[in-house]
Amino acid sequence: MAAADHGFARSLVLPDPEGSRLTRRLSGIDQAGQEVAATVIHERPLTLFLNGQEIVTMMTIGDHPDYLALGYLLNQNMLKPDDRITAIDHDEDLDVIVVRTERATDYEQKLQKKVRTSGCAQGTVFGDLMETFGEVRLPADAVIRTSWLYTLMKAINTCPSLYLEAGAIHGCVLCEGSEILLYVEDVGRHNAVDKIAGYMFRHGLKAADKIFYTTGRLTSEMVIKTVQMGIPILVSRSGFTAWGVDLARQAGLTLIGRARGRRFLALSGADRIIFDADLSAVNEEESKHRRKAAAADDAHA
Repeated sequence: MAAADHGFARSLVLPDPEGSRLTRRLSGIDQAGQEVAATVIHERPLTLFLNGQEIVTMMTIGDHPDYLALGYLLNQNMLKPDDRITAIDHDEDLDVIVVRTERATDYEQKLQKKVRTSGCAQGTVFGDLMETFGEVRLPADAVIRTSWLYTLMKAINTCPSLYLEAGAIHGCVLCEGSEILLYVEDVGRHNAVDKIAGYMFRHGLKAADKIFYTTGRLTSEMVIKTVQMGIPILVSRSGFTAWGVDLARQAGLTLIGRARGRRFLALSGADRIIFDADLSAVNEEESKHRRKAAAADDAHA
């Protein structure tokens, strides 16, 4: 799919709702008792090895397995920013991917100590998830203009995606200014953010001037991963958890949630926001683009 087809001239990765391996057509019965066909997300396991050690089996839609594997290892502190990757071997038939590094690795003890987070599906981080969190220094001079924010929200909502095709999926987007660079989806938002982390690592994209957008909740896990990636601004169309806000304030992360139509709420790092948009020129979000999480937030507004 050509990025320019959807007005994202600089986009490097976009969703592929027509990917034959990503969805399936299944028959069912609707509320009127009529037989209907539905498009559903095709979920599959992917077992990740780091050198000779099995790390985890993830449930994923199966696209961009190399970025997912690298990003997962980075966000678990199992890969270092200066690690040299010697090979990435993916066996599609066996649903296995092996990341090989020049540095010898052994995480036997680390793998025995896990903490289940509030992320959906297999959103797991290790017990020492905070070992580098307090050391990250996010750039104080990064900004987000509200004109950028509204442009991004409209582009993301109208971009052809697996969500609009089949639902049951999360999206994460890496942006620079008002432009979308990467837009990836997966059954768990942690998988989607890991794919972006892996892409940035493999292609040497800097994080200091980027904006990260997610369709999911702003949980502690999402905040930790965004801070680990060095991105100073995190935006979501959904709501917050208290610990996610506490961690964002501790790290100096700009945290913007409930971003839909003209509305948004910043609970951390509001000093980075430049209010330059004319709200009278911003349209409210069309109902066909609303997610389930948005409806839930509206009910509690």
